[in-house]
This record gives sequence, C-alpha cells and structure tokens, in this order.
Amino acid sequence: MGTLYLVRHGQASFGADDYDQLSVLGRRQARCLGAYWRERHGAAFCFDAVLTGTLQRQIQTWEEMAAGAGWSGVPHVSWPGLNEYDGHAVLRALDPDFDFTVDSPERRRDYFRALRRGLTAWMRAETRPDGMPSYADFVHGVVGALAHVRTHFSGNVALVASGGPITTAVGHVLSAPPEATIEMNLFYRNSAVTEMTFTPKRFNLLSYNALPHLDAEAYRDWVTFA
Repeated sequence: MGTLYLVRHGQASFGADDYDQLSVLGRRQARCLGAYWRERHGAAFCFDAVLTGTLQRQIQTWEEMAAGAGWSGVPHVSWPGLNEYDGHAVLRALDPDFDFTVDSPERRRDYFRALRRGLTAWMRAETRPDGMPSYADFVHGVVGALAHVRTHFSGNVALVASGGPITTAVGHVLSAPPEATIEMNLFYRNSAVTEMTFTPKRFNLLSYNALPHLDAEAYRDWVTFA
C-alpha cells in the first residue's frame, strides 16, 4: 500500500501582475513543510516520485519543499492535467467587463462570490471560459494523474498542485458532487497537505487540508488561502 501526499502550492502573488509566482511567504511555507517532514520522519523519508502541473507556483513549491528536506534526484513527472483553472477566464465568461480590482475586504468578498457563480456555471457547461478545457476534461486530467500514481507506484508519492485539482481529486475519491468541490477549493490553505493511501485498485482518504508544519504559535501569521 502506498501513500499519496497532495500539497497545495505556497502563497502565490495574489493581486500582482503575475500571480503564478510564489511570494516570499509562499516559499517559506513550502520550505517549512519539507523541513517538517525531515524532522518528523527522519532523513531516510523521501518520495518515489513527485507529480506537478506546469505552473511556476507548483514547481517552485516542490523545489522549496525539496530544499527544506534536503532531497535531490526525486523523479519529477510533469502533468499538465494538474494545472489550475484560470479564475480570470471563469469570471470573464460571466461578465466580460468584470472588475478584478481587489483593494478592500468588500472587493475581495465580491470577487469570491462571483468566482463561486462562475465555477458553478463552468461545471454545469453553461459557460466555456476562454482558453480553458471543459470541466469534464479538467476532471479527466486530474483523474488521469491519480490513475498514473495508482498504476506506477507503491510507496510514497507527492502530488504538488493547486486547490482546484486537489479538491477535484478528493471529490472524485469521495464521489462528491462537483459543486461540493467549490467550497472545498476556496477554503483549501496554502501548502496544506491531504493524505491518501492507495492500492492498484483504489484510493482512501486519510487526512485533509492539514498544516502540521505550521502548528506552532510562531507560524500563526503564515496561514493563508490565496
């Protein structure tokens, strides 16, 4: 029986021109996770392989994790099906003139209310956001990554992705309705870990959205969601 560790990327650059970069805090979160695993499980603990999408924030998270744990030479599988959906495209599909300014708590709440509506419309095939796959194809990419893990590995595997793919994977394993993954996604924390055991036939959920590496008073301000 193997164990799959699904890790969301560290804090990215929300509100910046290029969101797809880890912030300074995001790098610290990811490096802290790697250091935690080394301290918790010992120097012998490592992964047989890591799967990431092709997004910079996902790859950078893995690099910081590996640096924190002192790992090198772990086989890296690049899996585009683990890339996140494009939130801006989702919102533009609802409103081509959507105002993406997030300069106040009220604007932030408005943004995420609209994102919920946009994701629901995409999942129901009521919209087709520009440059994005259909929701069915998005799910297919995530499920394909799970199948690859199940059929090619039997030890410890890391899957470093974004909130959308990770919660889609959890929803698939639990047979949850697609809409349920929206709330799971929006409350999935940066650098959080979900664990699943797996055999060649199935996955079982062990833990969800955990931050064991930030469970100390010194890291109280390190818990982020975007």
